[in-house]
Amino acid sequence: MTELMRPIDDLLVNEEQDNNLTYFAFAKPNQASPALAPTRASVGELPDVLAGRYRIERLLGAGGMGAVYRARDLLSEQFGDPDPYIALKILSEEFAESPDASALLYSEFALTRRLRHDNVLRLHTFEVDTDCQRAFITMELMRGLTLDKLLCERPLGMPWKELRDIALPLLDALAYAHARGVLHGDMKPSNVMLSEEGVRLFDFGLGQAEEGILPGLPHLSRSRFNAWTPGYAAPELLEGQPLTASADVYGVACVLYELAGGKHPFRRLPSTQARDERLERELHAPKNLPKHCWPALRNALTFNAADRTVTAAQLRDAMGATSSLLQRLRLRA
Repeated sequence: MTELMRPIDDLLVNEEQDNNLTYFAFAKPNQASPALAPTRASVGELPDVLAGRYRIERLLGAGGMGAVYRARDLLSEQFGDPDPYIALKILSEEFAESPDASALLYSEFALTRRLRHDNVLRLHTFEVDTDCQRAFITMELMRGLTLDKLLCERPLGMPWKELRDIALPLLDALAYAHARGVLHGDMKPSNVMLSEEGVRLFDFGLGQAEEGILPGLPHLSRSRFNAWTPGYAAPELLEGQPLTASADVYGVACVLYELAGGKHPFRRLPSTQARDERLERELHAPKNLPKHCWPALRNALTFNAADRTVTAAQLRDAMGATSSLLQRLRLRA
């Protein structure tokens, strides 16, 4: 894995960046009476220092609704922290008054806070700068290479050993999130990074809690934001159905297929179009994928949600199994 790492002080974004970043908005102050959503006039320009603590150094990436900055935690620095740098997400000014965006921002923070896994990005705090009336999330600053950038360097796909070193921690993170009742909602290469500390799954901005988990969080409609990434979103999402764990499995399967063969399984077409053109019939196992892994991955790529029965944990187990282990299991059966 070391040859894959590239120490870049950046959170990399690509041409899909309109969908990459979480939606942010104004946080309501803690008052007895309900606070009104901020208006454009009430939202101030972004200062050099937010909340009297975080000095913004440079823009790392900008999306359709928000921006990610590299910042320095002045309080940590004051107490001698040798690495006081963080990443900071904030809503762009034009969307700062949107109440839906505000709920999505806090929803991401609340959902990701439930996840304590080595392969999930760590969020620190949800805060608001009262002077400029801007809310933001602080999180670990990732240094590494996102999978969409890696794919540009590996047009023919990755050897199995390297692919396995990415697939297993990624699937383990997704299986863990699902076990905790958290759905990601936007599985795609640009939301996975090979950091200096290993694989990181990030950006739960379109995520949701399964029913009964964090019941106070609102279940918001994403249709107005047109948020799903068509080439990685399962057909049922594009047709307006609710987000499910099975939809996450479809998205991560597209990512793994692309890593194995260098090409998206359905030419990056919207999944509904790929289904209507019957591209499923043309699907073959990537050459770098062991034969024993293909049945599970093939099931995960099924367009019909009812037939897509494999879970993230089962897909992880299939990727982690060796052909010799499978042979021994068959002999015992």
